[in-house]
Amino acid sequence: MVKKKKVDTGKISRNAPCPCGSGKKYKHCCLNKTASPPPDDLQYAKRHRIRIKTPEQIQGIRRAGRLVIETLDLVAGHIRPGAVTEELNTLVHDFTIRHGAVPAPLNYRGFPKSVCLSINEVICHGIPGGRVLEDGDIINVDVTSILEGYYADASRTFFVGTPGADARKIVEVARQSLAIGMAAVKPGNSVGDIGYAIQSYAERQGCSVVREFVGHGVGLDFHEAPQIPHYGRPGTGVRLMPGMVFTIEPMINLGKKELVVLDDGWTAVTKDGSLSAQFEQTLVVTETGFESLTPYPL
Repeated sequence: MVKKKKVDTGKISRNAPCPCGSGKKYKHCCLNKTASPPPDDLQYAKRHRIRIKTPEQIQGIRRAGRLVIETLDLVAGHIRPGAVTEELNTLVHDFTIRHGAVPAPLNYRGFPKSVCLSINEVICHGIPGGRVLEDGDIINVDVTSILEGYYADASRTFFVGTPGADARKIVEVARQSLAIGMAAVKPGNSVGDIGYAIQSYAERQGCSVVREFVGHGVGLDFHEAPQIPHYGRPGTGVRLMPGMVFTIEPMINLGKKELVVLDDGWTAVTKDGSLSAQFEQTLVVTETGFESLTPYPL
């Protein structure tokens, strides 16, 4: 690997690897792009192992994001009492493949299915199988697609049949938690600002925020830097800058925040058996705020 040459001006060498993480030389990538971050921002990103995305890369992630939302919309039409989670997994898998993409969860670190389906007290990483949905359940559908080498990631929590009061509450708090976290995304803010906004809101509603699972950079890989905790203190953590792409995906429990991972090594459930809900979108930081690359109404 060619090391970047140090210069007194602090500028990036034309022949250095581009700090955006594309793998190309700087002169063949971000050097002549008018929307490129200034060199100090690129160096800050490189120090934190963050891949600042180029306009071309953002467009690729946006295309993957459209497929993710189409997949979620398809699944939404099949969620009803009596539906079997394995059938929903097949629906996601076949739809993804037909559109020239790959379901990212399948075989990722041994995960055996193409989508995560998390029901009631399951916080995340629920494995589809023979479970039959019942009236009053809630189910989180978490879809990640790889299209032309680009990743996009989003999830929604749905009601099965007629929800009870507890189900309505936790789903609404989780939905608003994502919206509030997204509103904190703008250049100059920090990941701590996002987490603080979410935690403050959720705890005011008498709910709790899961600590063990967080948002993450995404786009050129399934999980990239930085991590995006859904709790924290204002002004702490990595600074946000244009071209950063990451997920916000708060997991909110109706009861306490503690969890247990089941013997399958994947399924995380609330320790107290309370309901848990989650909403997730993939965002890019813009010059003035953010754009969702997996947009759906909140």
